Amino acid sequence: MIHLPLFLSFAESPEGHTSHIFNLTSKNFSNHASAGLEVPPSHVGAFSVPAHGGAISGAMADWIIFCWAFSFAGTLLVLVVQLMGLHSRTPVSWIDFPITFACYASLLCLSASIIFPLYFLKGQTVHSEVRDHRIASTVFSCLATVAYYIEVSLKLAQPGEDGGYMTTVLGLLKVCENFVVNVILVLVSDPISYDSHPAVKWCMAVYCISFAMSAFIVVMFVAGCIGCPPFMRFFSAYALLAVTMYLSATIIWPIFKFDSHYSGSSSRPTDCQYSQGLCLWDKLVAVAIFTALNFLIYLADLVYTVRMVFIRD
Repeated sequence: MIHLPLFLSFAESPEGHTSHIFNLTSKNFSNHASAGLEVPPSHVGAFSVPAHGGAISGAMADWIIFCWAFSFAGTLLVLVVQLMGLHSRTPVSWIDFPITFACYASLLCLSASIIFPLYFLKGQTVHSEVRDHRIASTVFSCLATVAYYIEVSLKLAQPGEDGGYMTTVLGLLKVCENFVVNVILVLVSDPISYDSHPAVKWCMAVYCISFAMSAFIVVMFVAGCIGCPPFMRFFSAYALLAVTMYLSATIIWPIFKFDSHYSGSSSRPTDCQYSQGLCLWDKLVAVAIFTALNFLIYLADLVYTVRMVFIRD
């Protein structure tokens, strides 16, 4: 939602003449506009509507509200910093930070857009007004997701264009790797489903190692602490290691969770249809799917990284 009057109010002088204080070139305007794509009403509507009349509660509701509130607060911060021209004084790389945040926020809002109707609309018998509030929240959340996707697309570096590491496909892959493993850790922790066998504990070790490494890489680049060329070989070595670990986890998890020889079940229990949201079996399936997804993401990361190393050499 681009609020054009907001920008015009800053650009007009009291006498009605255009002020040049902000020196908003067309490129700067597009940057400010893209940063404001997700500002109200999409975010405010998403978390204020259920808080007002959605009648939601519980740990999952807290997580969903966090996704919306965090995305809104971060977007507002980025917009204020850019409008005030303070990005040159920030301790982070302002080329990388906005797109990194937008990518995380798009994934957070996407997850909220999926989880919210799954837990608070599917199979719920509530008052019509409460249901209307929840439907409105889902719509606003989807709008915020689309807005973030547009911002990421606008900020993504084009071929031959100078930009930060996080504005490239490799940078976005790093964010996706970190986000997917975050989702996996949430699924295996509520309830705890990784202590049944040593092989499953190995899968948990894979998730923890990849989470720590992907978070470290993202933070280092956003903080501007490292440059790309000296570390490309290290990244390619880590990507190869991650592909190997996730390949093993992709094979091990389904075997030890769905094979009857290991007290698993390959069919969905009948009581799952009566549970709110995801039952335990559904979460185990989701972990298997997200593990395979992260394997593919790391495989793409490896291909891109090795290709960059050969191009530089």
